[in-house]
Amino acid sequence: MADKLKVTLIKSTIGAVPKNKATVEAMGLRKIGKSVEMPNNAATKGMLQQVRHLVKVEEI
Repeated sequence: MADKLKVTLIKSTIGAVPKNKATVEAMGLRKIGKSVEMPNNAATKGMLQQVRHLVKVEEI
């Protein structure tokens, strides 16, 4: 199991629910196509579950 995840924003948050916008911004994603590395833990997985339709996740 990987210890890090690469999260990439692939869809715009313009029409998203405010809670989802806040989650994406809390992850550090600002623009489409940008990526961040996040730890593979329960908190991160919970955030990803909320916005799974807006992001792409890869194990590093």
